[in-house]
Amino acid sequence: MKLTKKNILITGAGSGIGRELVLVLLKKNSKVVAVDLRQESLSELKKEVGENENLTTRALDVSDKVAVERLATEVEEVDIIINNAGIIQPFKKVNDLEYVDIEKVMKVNFWGTLYMTKAFLPDLLKRPEAYIANVSSMGGFLPVPGQSVYGASKAAVKLFTEGLYAELIDTNVGVSIIFPGATATNITKNSGVEAPKVSDEQMKKFKALPADEAARLIIEGIENNKPQIFLGSDCKSMNIFYRLSPLRAIKLISNQMKSLLAK
Repeated sequence: MKLTKKNILITGAGSGIGRELVLVLLKKNSKVVAVDLRQESLSELKKEVGENENLTTRALDVSDKVAVERLATEVEEVDIIINNAGIIQPFKKVNDLEYVDIEKVMKVNFWGTLYMTKAFLPDLLKRPEAYIANVSSMGGFLPVPGQSVYGASKAAVKLFTEGLYAELIDTNVGVSIIFPGATATNITKNSGVEAPKVSDEQMKKFKALPADEAARLIIEGIENNKPQIFLGSDCKSMNIFYRLSPLRAIKLISNQMKSLLAK
């Protein structure tokens, strides 16, 4: 599905991958509804874009079902939704996590994606051609100690989206699930989470994919109707490694994360 001159809604659009998606899609003469929790991020986006009648911004919490359903009645003729909004958990083991943090991650990452999909799907099915792209994570198929609940939320997004793909396979609505690996975004800050201390040696191991490159790969994947879109060499290699040898892959990640966990 070509993303030129389409009506596209993007969540988590105020920064990171979402912001880069907005910038690229506006250049394709698409009309973009940029949704983000933080009004200040949307204001900065509008300032960067300048006067552009193709950009509409909406401050909204995707975990608020009533607000999402209201949005679906107010935004008409959407061709594509990209559910990009997401947060991580504090870098702690499950035993040390508070329930408030667990519930927040699940509400935003899984329920937010579900609410957006349910709210817009009836109208998407009426469009001549439509698309749903949901952002999971490398942590959605590979367990990461210290991010177990985040991974569980993204694994839920993964299976939900793959089920959706199967249900919609004979319809006009295409579906993609997106798996970013390490990506240069502000997700830690935006999640209200304290970043773990990382040494220079560790930084060399984590080569983050630039957000603009991630956006380019997402658009390319959607335009080629790819059911699964893997972002970054780390994500691609770990997907293969985990399929071939799950236990070895888990031990590798566990060893890498040990020094980053508070306890």
